[in-house]
Amino acid sequence: MAEYQACLDKKAAPKIEPGARRTKPGTIGDLIARYYRSPEFLGLADSTKRNYRRQLDGFKADHGDKRVAMLERQHIRAIIGAMDATPEAANGLLDRIKTLMAMALDEGMRRDNPTIGLRGFKVRTEGHHTWSEGEIAAFEKRHPIGTRARLAMALMLYTGQRRSDAITMGWQHVVEGRIRVRQQKTGAVLEIPIHEDLAAVLASLPRDNLTFLMTEQGRPFTAAGFGNAFRAYCDEAGLKHCSAHGLRKAAARRLAEAGSSNQQIKAVTGHRTEAEVSRYTKAAEQRTLADQVVQHLGRRKTGTNLANTAEAVSQNEEKDDEKSID
Repeated sequence: MAEYQACLDKKAAPKIEPGARRTKPGTIGDLIARYYRSPEFLGLADSTKRNYRRQLDGFKADHGDKRVAMLERQHIRAIIGAMDATPEAANGLLDRIKTLMAMALDEGMRRDNPTIGLRGFKVRTEGHHTWSEGEIAAFEKRHPIGTRARLAMALMLYTGQRRSDAITMGWQHVVEGRIRVRQQKTGAVLEIPIHEDLAAVLASLPRDNLTFLMTEQGRPFTAAGFGNAFRAYCDEAGLKHCSAHGLRKAAARRLAEAGSSNQQIKAVTGHRTEAEVSRYTKAAEQRTLADQVVQHLGRRKTGTNLANTAEAVSQNEEKDDEKSID
């Protein structure tokens, strides 16, 4: 009826949300629908939206008909606790529920937030494996310059970008020896000098394609399609524990080992905080970093020669022995 009246009034019809009429007001399903329409959700990167939807749609399927006002702290603890076999997924869902409960306060659907102070599982993980120099060499040996696999690796390793950004790069982004990147996830704009090794890989590429990386069918990659293809490239090189994202971490590791500051690394990778960079650079090889600083373990210059001090102590001990003999 509202849509019909809007047409009569020559106004835009109200936006119809799929399933909105089947969602009862005040329920978790209703709250999730409101969240999907919120600026907080709409402002997220597309990849993040898909991830959040996957988590929340599953939560809605199990609990969407329950009233938001009746959801208590013990209920949330039970829901998260039942996911102990997948602690990372449990923690991700807990974060989404915390967002929903905060929104429920703003929407007047609750008078309190039952998730305040609620903690998830302790998960100790290093995340994606950071490629070592040996693994990079093994990949390059299996996939020489001129192959699609080598091009894919070079774009990520020598720009420090995610796969979602590597698949969008093309000649139109190259200006004065730099490649301009607008990160899909953050929206950050970076201008990164083209490394000589990357330039060597790009040298033989045609200049009539929209992107550097093209599928066998001559079309640009999708993020999912590229992920599957790169998985196969790694497997062919015998690197089953390596991944596309691990190359981004390898780029940060190389920069750290070269003595780059966190600010310098962020200028390449596009990370925004020190904590984000630290998660990547802690994988820097210990031996390389130790070589840079071990010389500082040398003898302190205090004005007193340690050898002379040791000699004086020895002489004093001899004198004490002589006195004791007498």
